[in-house]
Amino acid sequence: MTPAGQLIRACRRLAALGLSPGGSGNVSVRVGDQVFVTPTGSSLGRVTEDDLAVLTADGTSLSANRPSKEFPLHLAAYRVRPRAQAIVHLHSVHAVAASCLADPLPTLTPYQVTRLGPLPVAPYAPPGSQDLADGVAALMAGHHAVLMANHGSVVAADDVDLAADLAEELDSTAKLALLLRGLPHHELPPDAVAGPTSR
Repeated sequence: MTPAGQLIRACRRLAALGLSPGGSGNVSVRVGDQVFVTPTGSSLGRVTEDDLAVLTADGTSLSANRPSKEFPLHLAAYRVRPRAQAIVHLHSVHAVAASCLADPLPTLTPYQVTRLGPLPVAPYAPPGSQDLADGVAALMAGHHAVLMANHGSVVAADDVDLAADLAEELDSTAKLALLLRGLPHHELPPDAVAGPTSR
């Protein structure tokens, strides 16, 4: 399957899981010096290979399709994560809710540590803005999964299937933390909280 085909398959999966409400969310893959990204205003459940926009690493358009307005975020993430071949940005409900909280998410499970690592929150900036891209990139230089305040999540990974897996796990991690809010619970002990900082 081509990288574009894998991107579409990941989009369908994320939509089927309910992690990209309406026309929200965007996904990209990097293939050599080119970046394939879902188009503006698209639904991840309906996007096709013919709809994908193609850009260079500096943002020059190589296709007639208009990329998601969040393409600056994708390009900035690729610049600071040279090993990453895919980016998934979602507005999944639990991740968005977690991004609105005043306190960071607690570290609750070993899988949260080993799969996601710490989940820093980038400061709020308007969607599609260079300020948002810069804020996310500053954190993604040291983390492959990041929340954006009052907005959602971004995950970078070695391939699009792994990026989709991690985006799903991030939403589940947020859901677990929200379910436990206000209830007595145990966090992982400090010596267990030492997760990966790159992927």
